[in-house]
Amino acid sequence: MMDILVVLEDKNGNIHRMSQEAITGAQQIGSEFNLSVGILAMGSNAAALSEQAAQYDVEEVLTLENEHLNHYTADGYGAAVAQVVTNENPKYVFFGYTYQVRDYVPRVSAKLKRPFLNDAVSYSTEGGNPVFNKQVLNAKLVTALQPNDGGPILISFQSAAFSSENIQSGSANARTISVDIDAAVIKTVTEDPFQEEAGGVDLSSAELIVSIGRGIGKEENIPLAQELAKVMGAELASSRPVVDSGWLTPHHQIGSSGQTVAPKLYLALGISGAIQHVVGMKGSKNIVVVNKDPDAPLFELADYGVVGDVLEIIPKLTEALK
Repeated sequence: MMDILVVLEDKNGNIHRMSQEAITGAQQIGSEFNLSVGILAMGSNAAALSEQAAQYDVEEVLTLENEHLNHYTADGYGAAVAQVVTNENPKYVFFGYTYQVRDYVPRVSAKLKRPFLNDAVSYSTEGGNPVFNKQVLNAKLVTALQPNDGGPILISFQSAAFSSENIQSGSANARTISVDIDAAVIKTVTEDPFQEEAGGVDLSSAELIVSIGRGIGKEENIPLAQELAKVMGAELASSRPVVDSGWLTPHHQIGSSGQTVAPKLYLALGISGAIQHVVGMKGSKNIVVVNKDPDAPLFELADYGVVGDVLEIIPKLTEALK
C-alpha cells in the first residue's frame, strides 16, 4: 500500500513534464511527512513510462495495460483510475494539471465520491499534515485547503508548482496490475491532439518561448517577433491583450485564462506583467524582459532586463542571432 499515488500522463512515449513535477512534489511531501510514494503508468506506452518511472526514488511503479486505454478517452481513463484508487487505497492521488487531467479526473472524483483539489500551487504544514494552496479570484488571493479525513484525495498541481529538475533518482520495483473496463462505458471519441501547425508543439512543453504583449504596437509588427522566434528555435506566445485584439489565436495566450508554461527561457517583449500573466509563466527557469517602461512589474521577476523599445531591439537581436 502506498500513501501517495502519482498518475502519469503520456507525452509521445515519455513522461509528461507536469507529471514529473507531480513526482517531485510527491517526493518532497513524502519525505517531509513520512509518506510512501508510488507511480501509475497506463495506456499504450505504459511499459515505456514504467521503465522511465522506475529510475525515480519511489517505492513502486504500477504498470497498467488495457485495450480500452490504448487511445485516450475520458470514460476509459476515468474508469481505470477509479478502479486503481479503489484497489490501492492511497491517501493522496497526485496529477499534473494538464488539459487531459481537467477532462477525466472530475469523472474519477464523481465515481469515487471523493474531492478533487485542482490546480494547487504549493503546500504548507498545519497540525503535522500537508495543506494545499490554491489561487482564487483571478490569482489575486491564495486559499489553503486541507482534507478533513483519511482520503483518498485527488490533487492536481499547477505547472511549475514544483521543478522537475529537483526530481530524485533511485530504483523502484514495477508491478503489473489490471482493471476491468466494459466497452459499453466508452461513449466518447477523442480526436488527435491539437497542433497549431505541422510539427508544432504544446506551449506547456516548449523549452524556449518568445512572448509578446501590447508593446508590440500593432498586428503588422508581429512578423518581427515571429522571425525572432524562428531564428531562436522558440515558440511564439503572447499576453491576453494581443489575443483580445485578434492579432494571435487564443492558443498563444499565457496566463490565468490561457496556458501555464515553464520553459528554460522566457523572452517577454513589451509585456508589462499583470498578475494574470505572471501566474502563467513565473515558473520559467530564465526570464528576460524587454520593455520601454522601467517600472513595468515584470522586471521584478526578470533574471535579465532591457529598458528599450522592442521594435528597435527585436530586429537587431534577430540579426545578431542569424
